[in-house]
Amino acid sequence: MSHPSPRAAHDRGHFAPVPTGWDADPEPLPLASAPVPEYGSGSLADLLPTLAAGMEVPGTTASITELTPADRTCVFLIDGLGWEQLRAHPEYAPFMTSLLDSSRGGTGRPITAGFPATTATSLASVGTGLPPGAHGLPGYSARNPATGELMNQLRWQPWTDPHVWQPHPTVFQLAHDAGVRAVQVSAPNFQNTPLTKVALSGGTFLGRLSGEERMDLAAEQLAAADRALVYTYYSEVDGAGHRFGVDSDEWRGRLSHVDRLVQRLAEQLPRRSALYVTADHGMVDVPFGEEHRIDFDEDWELSAGVALLGGEGRARHVYAVPGARNDVLTCWREVIGEQFWVASRDEAIEAGWFGPHVDDRVRPRIGDVVAAARDDVLLIASEREPKESAMVGNHGSMTPAEQLVPLLEARS
Repeated sequence: MSHPSPRAAHDRGHFAPVPTGWDADPEPLPLASAPVPEYGSGSLADLLPTLAAGMEVPGTTASITELTPADRTCVFLIDGLGWEQLRAHPEYAPFMTSLLDSSRGGTGRPITAGFPATTATSLASVGTGLPPGAHGLPGYSARNPATGELMNQLRWQPWTDPHVWQPHPTVFQLAHDAGVRAVQVSAPNFQNTPLTKVALSGGTFLGRLSGEERMDLAAEQLAAADRALVYTYYSEVDGAGHRFGVDSDEWRGRLSHVDRLVQRLAEQLPRRSALYVTADHGMVDVPFGEEHRIDFDEDWELSAGVALLGGEGRARHVYAVPGARNDVLTCWREVIGEQFWVASRDEAIEAGWFGPHVDDRVRPRIGDVVAAARDDVLLIASEREPKESAMVGNHGSMTPAEQLVPLLEARS
């Protein structure tokens, strides 16, 4: 079975400055052209260590060098708000857009999420200050080498010991141990989830239902100590994108709402404070139809020799049955190699997709084959993943629309 190539990648509409290499057109060799996240200088994993280093927290390093230290710092993470989507909708986000205007003192720029560009992986990178190859959450779902089962790392199913899966301390824990007031302000239902425990714990968790309550409480917590590191979160932009797409009135309405929340928080910052607004990933709308949505569950070529299909539609971990790894890699390259970057585990690790180093405990969690979408295409699994296969907006890969996230700053 052959698959028609989808239309050329959508107009990316770059806005300077962007990280080096992210505005290049696709090259003939898919693997060679994959734009690797900027671990160590401009990725989500570098943000909290940089801010904590400015508070002299031991064990942290300032690698985003242009950020000025502040005694009180808040990180507001907006789930699903990519750099390109924000820049394409200035009229719906006037306050955040003002933070990009250099003539008004704005210093906003994009940083990279990390691979895969997905919530579980990115939140772990934010909280631990480590790339995926070190913290060990390498995708939406990945194989647990101890059981052979596919583990959903967002829902944490099937359950495994969180601190065995991710043993590193969070930056919040390091800050708390150093006498910094470390606080997470989020929805109450996130307090005791395994993902929160391994990625965002340390110090105090405060649950509030509404976004307005979270903004007000975050500002109060900043003012409550001479040194404070506060984190807050908003999820609804991502939800609207998945359900309706980023080119929808519903998504634009959520963007307008969160823009008002950012302004509300910024206007309450106490003295000697900095607010940083970022996201865990961007998003692309993928059209429906066979040309853009390849169904693994109905494709005998792609499914041959595959024991488990992990990841998500734009960032797949493929686990082969014993002895079939090379055949699966060859087949996937032949069938979808024009639409996906397709790499072996060793190739993906060597290329730095998961960071400059991959721990031995993490290596077998990565697929024998890793496939990352480069065009407007999904590799769905309609029978085993019916809800995910029906989503309009998607993410996970290394295209600029998914990988670039904003880093906006407001100071008091």
